[in-house]
Amino acid sequence: MGNPSGFLKVERALPQDRDASSRLSDWQEVHEHMEEAEIQQQASRCMDCGVPFCQSAVSKYAPAVAGCPVNNLIPEWNDLIYRGRWKEALESLHKTNNFPEFTGRVCPAPCEGACVLGINADPVTIKHHEVAIIDRGFEEGWVVAEHPKARSGKTVAVIGSGPAGLAAAAQLNKAGHLVTVYERADRIGGLLMYGIPNMKLQKELVQRRVDLLTQEGIVFVTNTEVGKDISAEKIEQNFDAVMLCVGATVPRDLQAPGRDLTGIHFAMDFLHRNTKSLLDSKHKDGDFINAEGKNVVVIGGGDTGTDCVGTSLRHKCNSVVQLEIMPQPPGARQNNNPWPEWPKRLLIDYGQEESIAVQGKDPRDYLVQTTKIEGDENGQVTAVHTVDIEWERTPEGQMIPKEVVGSERVHSADIVLLAMGFMGPEKSLVDQFGLEQDARSNILAEYDKFATSKPGVFAAGDGRRGQSLIVWAIDEGRRAAREVDAFLMGKSYLP
Repeated sequence: MGNPSGFLKVERALPQDRDASSRLSDWQEVHEHMEEAEIQQQASRCMDCGVPFCQSAVSKYAPAVAGCPVNNLIPEWNDLIYRGRWKEALESLHKTNNFPEFTGRVCPAPCEGACVLGINADPVTIKHHEVAIIDRGFEEGWVVAEHPKARSGKTVAVIGSGPAGLAAAAQLNKAGHLVTVYERADRIGGLLMYGIPNMKLQKELVQRRVDLLTQEGIVFVTNTEVGKDISAEKIEQNFDAVMLCVGATVPRDLQAPGRDLTGIHFAMDFLHRNTKSLLDSKHKDGDFINAEGKNVVVIGGGDTGTDCVGTSLRHKCNSVVQLEIMPQPPGARQNNNPWPEWPKRLLIDYGQEESIAVQGKDPRDYLVQTTKIEGDENGQVTAVHTVDIEWERTPEGQMIPKEVVGSERVHSADIVLLAMGFMGPEKSLVDQFGLEQDARSNILAEYDKFATSKPGVFAAGDGRRGQSLIVWAIDEGRRAAREVDAFLMGKSYLP
């Protein structure tokens, strides 16, 4: 521990965000940069505690209990930052995380939720230190392609190029296998490319990492949907092992009268088309769902819903509201939510900040249930009808919503975006491979083994565990790569 009194003397601080109103005129990252001396001062707050809860998470208890799923060596690289040994910090970080430039930007930081300092003070700014290390590494030219020392001659197909697929491909390539990644979209990255808006993750950063992986020998095949453009059978014939990292891409739908009206879209369709049009033509092609001048209703209160709010505001929508069926979280951690559980408290994310700046209020409306959607004579959506609810426990212990009498409201709507989460992987591909599924429709494969019901076919990421965090996807991709390596070679030396 470089500064034994750092956590006593230094208050938590993060880089300033760009002005919430002015940043709506572009699609650049929200955050400003912090000076090196300030980052080192923040790193001095790390206590090097006897048991660093920050750097470990147990899949069985996730997401209730916090901690880093990829087991980042957090106290180690915090100390190295404090001492100015940035290159060594980068080497330490890359031991456990293939893509810290992604997690350092879009991970909700379960590591900070488990920080021991967080018991009675503000936790260490771990997430910001992570991105500071990797950004410094790229700036200094320390991050370069690393080719495997030898090739095994074994071939692996990775289906899906999201965080789990990229992590699995990177690790399998390091083991010397010949890896081909199949992606049905026109760009590599999956959720990283088209599911997360530019203001949270610039696509140049995704492409930069993909270019490095290409230099290291990984083959990427875009515009190719396995199960449609190439059969599952052919994939199995052409490769020694197959890794399915297809994600949980089936969106949860809304069961309400009027669902079939024009102007109702799944959130991921809205976000995907926006980013693709932005990258293809800076929106000049018009091939996106444009919220300009429209009243937008977002149904769903999570990160995807917030991304819809931020995107709609950048389109210069007339108004945007975000409807959430769950209660508003408390302002601070409660007694029934003790450390090191993930702290359940109200957060103001970038989209809400921007709404407050433009509309004068937080767009979120809690404990609200949609009862019906209204349209005009042309079948175009015009309004969303809601009712307030209270959650009640049944005699069997199940929590159910109960409508509050007289609380009916009508929200004007030209566009309705459904951001209510995801149900699991698409069934057609799972059926083509002939795989078993669990009770939640995910691909059946045990964590830390990742073998499906068919020999030689493995699964990792959201398609196996269900909708989750990017950092858990990277963890699964790395762990599954080790299992595939052992399947091919009899044993594995991958971390």
